[in-house]
Amino acid sequence: MTHDTPTHVVDPAETLAGYEVWFLTGSQGLYGEETLRQVEEQSKAVHETLAPHVPVKLVWKPVLKDADGIRRALIEASADDKVIGVTTWMHTFSPAKMWIGGLQALTKPLLHLHTQANVALPWGDIDFDFMNLNQAAHGDREFGYALARLGVRHATAVGHVSDERVVARIQNWTRAAAGAAAVRELKLTRFGDNMRYVAVTEGDKTEAEIELGVQVNTWAVNELAAAVDAAAADTAAVDALVATYERDYDVDPSLRSDGGDRHAALRDGAAIELGLRALLAQNGSAAFTTNFEDLGTLKQLPGLAVQRLMADGYGFGAEGDWKTAVLVRAMNVAGAGLPGGASLMEDYTYDLTPGAEKILGAHMLEVSPTLTTTTPTLEIHPLGIGGKDDPVRLVFTADAGEAVVVALSDTRDGFRLTANVVDVVPPTEALPNLPVGRAVWEPRPSFPVAAEAWLTAGAAHHTVMTTAVGLQVVEDFATMVGTEFLVIDEHTTARGFRDELRLQQTWHRLDRGF
Repeated sequence: MTHDTPTHVVDPAETLAGYEVWFLTGSQGLYGEETLRQVEEQSKAVHETLAPHVPVKLVWKPVLKDADGIRRALIEASADDKVIGVTTWMHTFSPAKMWIGGLQALTKPLLHLHTQANVALPWGDIDFDFMNLNQAAHGDREFGYALARLGVRHATAVGHVSDERVVARIQNWTRAAAGAAAVRELKLTRFGDNMRYVAVTEGDKTEAEIELGVQVNTWAVNELAAAVDAAAADTAAVDALVATYERDYDVDPSLRSDGGDRHAALRDGAAIELGLRALLAQNGSAAFTTNFEDLGTLKQLPGLAVQRLMADGYGFGAEGDWKTAVLVRAMNVAGAGLPGGASLMEDYTYDLTPGAEKILGAHMLEVSPTLTTTTPTLEIHPLGIGGKDDPVRLVFTADAGEAVVVALSDTRDGFRLTANVVDVVPPTEALPNLPVGRAVWEPRPSFPVAAEAWLTAGAAHHTVMTTAVGLQVVEDFATMVGTEFLVIDEHTTARGFRDELRLQQTWHRLDRGF
């Protein structure tokens, strides 16, 4: 979608519902009309098998048989705001030179589907008519040559579309394409600047719009404060939102509307949420940042409001960290409809018990409740930073299970995504005095290797923890947006990671030069 799109769609499920992927099939006129009719029938059958399992609308297009038709189809896909990518399958032999013009014009992600109509071969019935019809085994190799020769970034799915592994691969790619599309159309509102003296939250916003497509702009925090004041004056809206809090969360008695002595603080938190939503909608923004050093006349550092907006699909970065806000939005859209969620996270402190090391992740207030299936408590506590009233916030511990922790860093030559596959675990002991949303995890392959690799990469201290999508989605996303991509998982070694980092740096510098 273009930046001029008038709609303001934040809900990730609604965002997905508005996207399309085009299903393209390649052939040529050499084989005659009868064969081409069979190609079309089998192409439609493969599409119909696959379409119900793809999280966006999969649109079948007529079989492509010549260079002009191919070029026009890929130009149309590139120009259509709804289209987030194309899949290509060479059912028969589609000469690769016919695809050059179209592939050069394509600006959307591409998935090369290497499949065929039948699962098993009908050995006793195979004749040369069958061979002419079913040529994907070498037709897709011809197409793969064109992709490699042109340097087209793409993904590949291999196997029959009835195979659940193939379906999962296509689903992951589609979700990554949705995340990349959401970033390309993203408008991000920064309230104030980033935290003073901090390096990694800085970044080249112009380069971000060139590479990623995101618009990053700043609004004065007192514009937010004015919106909050206006929201506070609407007592009926504040009452309704407070009732929602009391319905959905385990609210501390001191905050409740039925006589809580600190209920006014909860109403302040509700006014912040209402004002923040209103201003973001006015700006057409689906992501934002705040900064505890720049709160203007706000009564509290936004905590509860930020947590709830992230849970609704907004991107967020603390301390002005717009790069993390971009990633939270991308992962929220990519994970729409799946169990789990995506949240700002920060490696805060360690348990360094030898052989049982763990990371305790949290932030001052802003961790999304989508990381838990339990009912969070809504509490109020002092915050020894920011110089404002005690803020309200949701308190919970993230559910155990596999997750990916991802950071986006500015390397001067572009952007780098670093991802660590982790296992979220229960805390070793209770955390009765830590009144924030938090997660405890064990990084793969081990704490020493993962931490050394992360530091070697210069990866950020603010991250996105995603429990809805896995590493494949993050990798596909990195390919689509063209960033460096570094993986830390069970296969990582410190030496191998250093070598991979050097290769990534070298390649991306050369690629940008070309």
